[in-house]
Amino acid sequence: MTERTDLGPEDQKIVTLARSARARNGVPEGAAVRDETGRTYVAGTVGLPSLELSALRTAVAMAVASGAESLEAAAVVSAADALPDADLAAVRDLGGAGTPVFLAGPDGAVRRATEA
Repeated sequence: MTERTDLGPEDQKIVTLARSARARNGVPEGAAVRDETGRTYVAGTVGLPSLELSALRTAVAMAVASGAESLEAAAVVSAADALPDADLAAVRDLGGAGTPVFLAGPDGAVRRATEA
């Protein structure tokens, strides 16, 4: 992963949406993904006794369930320093290798960018 602060407006938008989901729902992570048509899907961490999903995997699942055929980008807002391999794999499954994934801190500042 590399330091990334020069996001375009569409990428900054998904970071802002992810941050809002995290704050609004009081969950450890918020995530947003943008599909090939520009639609966005926003989610927070799911923590039920019978179902646990990261915010990013939840957002990818929402995109798939809504008919998205690909992803252009993804963003996660979290206190974590890195994203789990399973999260990146979910983005790669739908968006393909090379899909940008941005990791921002709770303040919304993007700390790292990687490719799925």
